[in-house]
Amino acid sequence: MTEHEFHMPVSDNDVRALRVGDHVVLQDTLFGIRDATLIHMFDKNRETRLDLNGHAVIHTAPNVKKVPVSNSCPAGYQSICIGTTTSARMERFTRPLMESNGVRIIIGKGGLGPESAQAFQDLGGVYLAIIGGTAALETTWIEQILDVDMDDLNPESLWQFRIKDFGPLLVAMDAHGGSLYDVVRANAQDKRAAALARMGIDS
Repeated sequence: MTEHEFHMPVSDNDVRALRVGDHVVLQDTLFGIRDATLIHMFDKNRETRLDLNGHAVIHTAPNVKKVPVSNSCPAGYQSICIGTTTSARMERFTRPLMESNGVRIIIGKGGLGPESAQAFQDLGGVYLAIIGGTAALETTWIEQILDVDMDDLNPESLWQFRIKDFGPLLVAMDAHGGSLYDVVRANAQDKRAAALARMGIDS
């Protein structure tokens, strides 16, 4: 396991240096994105004015409060609770998000599938895992909401956050075909087969 700290955006070399099991802390900028955002971007051909090239996105629909625009709240929003949602249903958007918008890092819960794994290898990307139930902690890593696009989709807008010491996060899928989820799945299957064998049951 290796510890990494990245000031966003990152390079191809940065991402390809990561291996499953490494820990990553992100600094400066993070983008929040979710189902509706991705559907509008790729199914409805809606372009964003925000530059995601080399950046990380987190699967989220944050709980925010509308406030007057100020130095501390330049987008007119204050964060209340910014948690992470399950990533699996956004599987089909990984490759287009990387190809069209240059995203390098995806943060979420529960992992992504084989199409995403292949995209990470082909294009240089990683999946960083967050444990469920840590929204309160995650929120402390977000200093302010810098900008928001597609605000008609609120809370599934495209959010730009200023972050500090976001992490450590676990590299769960890397650019070399490694996947923590494959390892866990294989171990579980082996343990199941062994348990059934001890009971004399053919698996």
